Amino acid sequence: MSAATAASPARLSSCDLARVASVGLRTRRLRASLSALGIAIGVAAIVAVLGLSSSSQAGLLAEIDRLGTNLLTVSEGQTFTGQPAPLPLVAPAMVRRIGAVLSVADIAQVPNASVYRSRLIPGVDTNALTVQAASLNLLGAVGTTVARGRYLNAATAAEPVTVLGAAAAARMGIDRVYPGERVWLGGQWFYVAGILRPAVLAPEIDDAAMVGYAAAERYLGYVSQRDGRRTTGSPTTIYVRARTGQVTAVQSVLAQTANPEQPNQVNVSQPSAALVARAEAQSALNGLFLGLGAVALLVGAVGVANIMIISVLERRSEIGLRRALGATRGQIRAQFLSEAIMLTLLGGVIGVAVGVAATIVYASTRGWSVVVPTAAWAGGIGAAVAIGAVAGILPAIRAARMSPTESLRTA
Repeated sequence: MSAATAASPARLSSCDLARVASVGLRTRRLRASLSALGIAIGVAAIVAVLGLSSSSQAGLLAEIDRLGTNLLTVSEGQTFTGQPAPLPLVAPAMVRRIGAVLSVADIAQVPNASVYRSRLIPGVDTNALTVQAASLNLLGAVGTTVARGRYLNAATAAEPVTVLGAAAAARMGIDRVYPGERVWLGGQWFYVAGILRPAVLAPEIDDAAMVGYAAAERYLGYVSQRDGRRTTGSPTTIYVRARTGQVTAVQSVLAQTANPEQPNQVNVSQPSAALVARAEAQSALNGLFLGLGAVALLVGAVGVANIMIISVLERRSEIGLRRALGATRGQIRAQFLSEAIMLTLLGGVIGVAVGVAATIVYASTRGWSVVVPTAAWAGGIGAAVAIGAVAGILPAIRAARMSPTESLRTA
């Protein structure tokens, strides 16, 4: 063997490099843990935001798929002077004549009528609840069901009986339907027949107490004039279920059919499209939370760089001894760079675990399917490794430039 070959330093294997790099972490556990904590918080925030956003969207889209995208709504618009433009009384019947329409239901908001848990509650405390006259086939059209009790029928629709939306019942503190349960509605007592489950595609129902059209006319004075005679008031919203493949065609003729004389005073919408747009808007807001996670990562990177610089200063004797025993500048540089990457990688793994756990717990409580995008956890670990490399490069270079004799002399 030649002298040049005998004098060449041995190369560090990956296992040896990892073992040497872990010495600083194992001997300074508290400091390393605090530095890794900043990385873990940033990564956890990013993973949780992306995971919760994806889970929320998946849950919302699954709910839309379950309820169907074939629901259309027709509601009263405005006149040129900004006044409400009532729908014609015959609008629901006219809409039913459209060939591709499967079912039609309607509601009418009763003006100047409020609902309270007790007659002793001040009139101004409406709790943002409304009173709606509703058709008997409303539940099937909007895709909701009764949670407690029962819905209106041909008999109760003409009597002082109401069915509460999910939010209305919650705000009034009613979670069960007891015999004789009453609420103060429109200045008189109405018996509570049932409580509905949330109506995802018709949120206006959740905040309402619903009565029959006949009861609204008889007890609440909701009337209008037709052909010179008094009759039930006109609907304010019509729910239309169309054949799935012909939703666009039905939507294009709804306004003209509901109000042939003034189609421009009719609003037509598709609730599922609005929900999808809301999900996309929610995704756009995620940039703010991702920015906060990035700030946490930046703070963590500063902490890692700080601990590595201090580590280089404290371990001058170790550096000098390794250099005196034949370690090259490259090996010293690789040691401290690997130590910084190992530190941030540890924080990244912990952060990913915390973020995924937070997503699982919160999504499970909301009944969503758990979705953690690959970009979330892989990006979190990748960002941690990149931060470790950037934060550790300068301390590693500084350690490699130390003179063995100077390091041993000043140790």
